[in-house]
Amino acid sequence: MNIHLARSDQRRTIAAMLARAFFDDPAISWIFPDRLERSKRLPKLFMLLFDSDADKGMRLVTERGEAATFWRAPGQSQTGLLETLVHLLPMLNCFGTAIGRGMAVGDAIDAHMPAGDFWYLHIAGCDPIHQGKGIGAAVVRAGLERAVDGRFPAYLETPLEKNIGFYQSMGFAVTDEWTVPRGGPRFWSMWRPV
Repeated sequence: MNIHLARSDQRRTIAAMLARAFFDDPAISWIFPDRLERSKRLPKLFMLLFDSDADKGMRLVTERGEAATFWRAPGQSQTGLLETLVHLLPMLNCFGTAIGRGMAVGDAIDAHMPAGDFWYLHIAGCDPIHQGKGIGAAVVRAGLERAVDGRFPAYLETPLEKNIGFYQSMGFAVTDEWTVPRGGPRFWSMWRPV
């Protein structure tokens, strides 16, 4: 399977695919409980994440855009103040009245981020019509092979309990289980050693 670095001209296509992939994700559903509002805002959210991760590590995509991963390089895992300020207006446009819930999820993720140098699997998604075919696993493995293997550990968090086995098959192990404050979703932190 051909997996390559995402190009800027693939931004909208990748964002639309990720919007479909994450539509029923527990964290996304908590941030945007109204399904119609969620369908309008998710492509904007993933275009914003595509842009913000552009110089933070690597963005991989399959040849036909069925799956993609965004990886943040060691030392780039957390969203700093400058990055937040640069993206403030697009964030407000993206989240609208859900900005408080979006920030609650982001703050909880940052609070559980481990210390040290590691690659952070920020986003991993596969179009629902292609799930179960090994395409999502291939794009995650490509990231592990390109950036991580033998040099750095890797970290991710997931709000989907069904994803735990998927990531365990690639060498990740659950290190923590936590809940976003104010009635937010539950997450599992996962670590893959060198």
